[in-house]
Amino acid sequence: MAAELSNLIINALPAELKSSLLARLQPVDLPVGTVLTNPGQTPPFAHFMTSGIASVVTFMSDGVGAEVGVIGREGLVEAINLLGPATAPTTAFIQSEGTALRMPFDDLQQLFLAHTQLSQRILECVQCQGFILSQLAACHGLHEIVERLARWLLMVRDRLGSDRFVLTQEFLAEMLGARRTSVTLAAGSLQRSGLIKYSRGRIHIVDCEGLESAACECYPIVRDLVTRLYSLE
Repeated sequence: MAAELSNLIINALPAELKSSLLARLQPVDLPVGTVLTNPGQTPPFAHFMTSGIASVVTFMSDGVGAEVGVIGREGLVEAINLLGPATAPTTAFIQSEGTALRMPFDDLQQLFLAHTQLSQRILECVQCQGFILSQLAACHGLHEIVERLARWLLMVRDRLGSDRFVLTQEFLAEMLGARRTSVTLAAGSLQRSGLIKYSRGRIHIVDCEGLESAACECYPIVRDLVTRLYSLE
């Protein structure tokens, strides 16, 4: 049974609209690897994440991919698809097992057009994701992999609310757009510095403050963008 946890978009809605929306949503469990959206297709469902993490990845023709977005309980995975008729070239799938509140995408699209308070919150989510994408694009091009790995581990920790999680080396490489050997070296550097413990895909952040110091300047920028979500009037 999917855990009935909270989503920050839904929590930010007025009580009457929140109750009406919750009555139409179904809690679902999302195992690792569950695909939520495919490139070039209108998503069948809309997922308000309540736990875990969804990754948005762009894949090249050779199958190599790089993460361009990460969504936790602060967001709606399919939010960008509500803005117009175009379909996204990305794939969204579950990176860390979790739960969501789900409804047919077409039904949410009607609600999005009918309720200004709902559309306002969803647009805030889309804007935040766009700002984060811009920051991460610069990060991938300008910062060393050790800094990027530290930043990414902190982003995962923030969304999961835990210092311990499971991520395979292959998955880390895909998320960072790097080779597995490069990820191994970067994780080894962080481990030797006493910041993390990493063994067979199991990651334990031992020194959060130290890891923040090792991360690039993009981490506090991205963190603050998410922290301020739905709080500005």
